Amino acid sequence: MRIGELAARAGTTTRTLRYYESRGLLAARRTGNGYRTYDEDDLRLLRQIKTLQDFGFELEETRPFVECLRAGHPAGDTCPASLAVYRRKLTELDALIGELTAVRAQVGEELARAEVMATARVPGGPEPRCELSPPTPAGQIPPHTAEHSAEETTQ
Repeated sequence: MRIGELAARAGTTTRTLRYYESRGLLAARRTGNGYRTYDEDDLRLLRQIKTLQDFGFELEETRPFVECLRAGHPAGDTCPASLAVYRRKLTELDALIGELTAVRAQVGEELARAEVMATARVPGGPEPRCELSPPTPAGQIPPHTAEHSAEETTQ
């Protein structure tokens, strides 16, 4: 099959295929008139690369899987080098999950602190104002402040 057909069947672009070829992940054979040709094995390689990239693998991390398929294995992840990449990726993901969990805890603490501060009233202090509230025209008391002023005068 030619490059356009392979790209369509793999769900990618001809530009991407030429890039993979330049990186040594895809090997094109040439016809007498110079056209690139590919076969079903090349489609398997591309599907393996696409699957791994969908999982967040960098292009270079797909190389052991591609080499495993080229060596004739039924799947790209049955070789020791591929398994090592899986292990490294899992370690990387565990570290990222740990970092995100720590950041989430900090954001939760900040939210809890902010909620306490937002509901706390300081006697005689100014009414807290949200910067997103519309501005109050000069000489007018904001509606939420007027309600509190009326409550204070009746006490």
